[in-house]
Amino acid sequence: MDPADFTAPLANPYYPLEPGTTNVYRGTKDGKAVTTRTTVTHRAKVIQGVTVMVVRDVARHRGHLIEKTSDWYAPDNQGNVWYFGEKTATYAPDGHVTSTEGSWKAGVHGAVAGIIMMAHPRPPASYRQEFFRGHAEDQAWVVKRGGSLAIPYGQVHHVLQTFEWTRLEPGVIDQKDYAPGLGIVLETGRTGAPETSTLVRVMHA
Repeated sequence: MDPADFTAPLANPYYPLEPGTTNVYRGTKDGKAVTTRTTVTHRAKVIQGVTVMVVRDVARHRGHLIEKTSDWYAPDNQGNVWYFGEKTATYAPDGHVTSTEGSWKAGVHGAVAGIIMMAHPRPPASYRQEFFRGHAEDQAWVVKRGGSLAIPYGQVHHVLQTFEWTRLEPGVIDQKDYAPGLGIVLETGRTGAPETSTLVRVMHA
């Protein structure tokens, strides 16, 4: 990782990182109705010499916290958005942390930063999003670009579609749809447990 590649970062329309923006999603996970708020915070930290942005994800079921995550992203000078790790925790109904599995940080214990979104994603490109052996090994494959999609948030256009998977969960494939200026607008489990997450609202602080 060369910090010089991040001195004049370019914004990526499919993965916008505008501080103060919160995307609200509704869907299902493990048979439960889940509401998730994804917020691009004004916080930053330095990882491997690169200043990364902190994005907070908070998932709740009927008002009860079930998962909280801080993700660390940075766009480079070409517009690729790099993923430098995450600190995540899942919670029991009584509010106690039950697991931090999946947490990782680039440069620690052999973990390597990956690309969460390419600067110019087009089929059939594929890329590694993260790598911490045995804990975080997500990969993505661009399968479609173009077309429109009707979601609760509204009609979105120029949609980018990816399939994402990890060898740690064989046979499980997620479909993610991205829209310019919004990021992820729809996530669907194509195989494995039936899970969904759909954008319903965008707020700017």
